[in-house]
Amino acid sequence: MSKDKQFVTEITPQGEDFSRWYIDVIKKAELMDYSPVRGCIVFRPEGYELWENIQRDLDRRFKETGHRNAYFPLFIPESFFQKEKEHVEGFNPELPWVTEAAGEKLEERLAIRPTSETMFGHMYAKWIQSYRDLPLLINQWANVVRWEKRTLPFLRTSEFLWQEGHTAHETEDEAREETMKMLTVYREFVEEFLAIPVIEGEKTPSERFAGAVNTYSIEAMMKDGKAVQAGTSHYLGTKFAVAFDIKYLDRENTLQFAHTTSWGVSTRLIGAMIMVHGDDRGLALPPKVAPTQVIMIPIGPAKTREQVVGRVDELHAELKKAGIRVKVDDRSDVSPGWKFNEYEMRGVPLRLELGPRDMENGQVVLVSRVSGEKRIVRQDNLIAEVESMLADIQRDMYEKAKKFREDNFYDVETLDEMKTSMEEKRGFVLAGWCGSAACEKQVKEETGATSRNIPFEPEKKKSKCLVCGDHAEHTVVFARAY
Repeated sequence: MSKDKQFVTEITPQGEDFSRWYIDVIKKAELMDYSPVRGCIVFRPEGYELWENIQRDLDRRFKETGHRNAYFPLFIPESFFQKEKEHVEGFNPELPWVTEAAGEKLEERLAIRPTSETMFGHMYAKWIQSYRDLPLLINQWANVVRWEKRTLPFLRTSEFLWQEGHTAHETEDEAREETMKMLTVYREFVEEFLAIPVIEGEKTPSERFAGAVNTYSIEAMMKDGKAVQAGTSHYLGTKFAVAFDIKYLDRENTLQFAHTTSWGVSTRLIGAMIMVHGDDRGLALPPKVAPTQVIMIPIGPAKTREQVVGRVDELHAELKKAGIRVKVDDRSDVSPGWKFNEYEMRGVPLRLELGPRDMENGQVVLVSRVSGEKRIVRQDNLIAEVESMLADIQRDMYEKAKKFREDNFYDVETLDEMKTSMEEKRGFVLAGWCGSAACEKQVKEETGATSRNIPFEPEKKKSKCLVCGDHAEHTVVFARAY
């Protein structure tokens, strides 16, 4: 078997076993490896660079909206969790505890951070005294631990990386405006940067963040039809302010409780991006997030190698100077065909080929990872052509993912219709819901699907609950989810 052929067959086809395909791809592309601790992974450089690029662009967006970064402790006293009943009940099953340190038993158990509302609440109570201290807009980039029973690299691990924003405001209106503003920041980032179309909406009470008044999310469809919650934003009201005594003197010199919010996204965005865009050849990375946007491959016989590689290096310097993330693979011990397969598998958006004939004609060949389109372009216009093609790839990836979602989104009127849809098709369903927790629970029990959110702008409003047939208070997106 040839080296080229063997390379491709190491990835399980999506249609055969999507979960196996996913594991094959992330390991073959060297994004991660398993750690010796159950449910935890090691981010290899290729995978961590994806997170760095996500972090860099999101951080810019946060700062443009007035937020500043800080860092809070990993360890949280048990008593903090007892102050907000819903919060501790929601997280208690996933909490790991530190009970001993330096050979001695601790007087109070310390939770390893699952989220930081309680720690922020404690500190905000110290820092906020007057309306002049508000709004307080802080974000932190951190790791968190939630001891998951079932894990999947990037999407659900016992330890993962994320950002969590926590803000405090004078009024409910200001806090709610912040909540929706950050949801919009997430939607714009995920759609513009990761090329993933999402559905914005409000979570049902049963899916609400523990301790929140309202939770809002963006939901994305994977290629196996399952959902990934790509980001959440929570209006916490005064619940945490009351629990942690976050008070301020208002403009009339009256003591008031602050209104707080929290919002976050995590490294599950990497898993979502892989599942939305990848194919049987491996990764397909949107140009804006790809660690390497262009791979340059010199081709041709050994006698012309020195001259071709020399010109490749010159063009590499020009592209790099223009801010394009570009690498050269000038290895002589593997064939160009093997390289083509390797970088397609790694998801590099654009391949540049240069051979002796291209040298003579003052041109290069550009090949799209997504469409396979080949363009022969002049070297003296290379930067503009590369930038144009990368922009086309980014746009095409978003449109392709959006079309897939549209093709796998179904309207249902009854629970029986939904069960048939879930058994025979992959994807999301849109259905009416009366607002009853019992009806929502029955959907989950009989289909395995959960309510993803109540979309702000459903394509069609439903009039009857799919379970009981009563008037539908809401139109809801349901799906099986990661």
